[in-house]
Amino acid sequence: MAQTWLVVGLGNPGPRYATTRHNVGQMVLDELAGRRGETFREHSVRGQATGARVVETWLRPGGDKIVLAKPITFMNVSGPPVGALARFYSVPAERIVLVHDELDIPFDTIKLKTGGGHGGHNGIRDVARVLATPDFPRVRVGIGRPPGRQDPADWVLAPFGTAELPTLPILVSDAADAVEQLIGEGLVAAQQKHHAPRA
Repeated sequence: MAQTWLVVGLGNPGPRYATTRHNVGQMVLDELAGRRGETFREHSVRGQATGARVVETWLRPGGDKIVLAKPITFMNVSGPPVGALARFYSVPAERIVLVHDELDIPFDTIKLKTGGGHGGHNGIRDVARVLATPDFPRVRVGIGRPPGRQDPADWVLAPFGTAELPTLPILVSDAADAVEQLIGEGLVAAQQKHHAPRA
């Protein structure tokens, strides 16, 4: 029986942040929408904006419905848009996939898990607060830690470096693959593929 999944790409709004490391989750959502020829539109309920732009589509024809969502709030208040969409589409936490940047994973690495702590990530923290549970699937896109003594807050809000840019489209595409496999085949199958060392 087909189900509905909510896939959320975390980030900050506006062109100033669009190419920053903190917005890699939204880059992955753009990839997923682009594969389906879809464009994000602002979502509202009874004329009230939910604070997100969405695409309603399917994993594959006749398969599970997926709602791709990009909050248009700042990262640390990502929870209310996710909560509003979860209620509107009647999606439980176990079918809400958050795609986000992860400092503690090397660049060009993808890890998947369900639940756990927020690791200082304000977007994860706020979503867990609003959903009243941390037990939602996560596709964690590695951005690595800053070199030297650079402040991690400055690192995540900076654009990807020149050396990273050639690899970034591959990383984003692989993360989109991981989302599709997580929904289509389950967490363990997606972990087995994407946690394995790259050939």
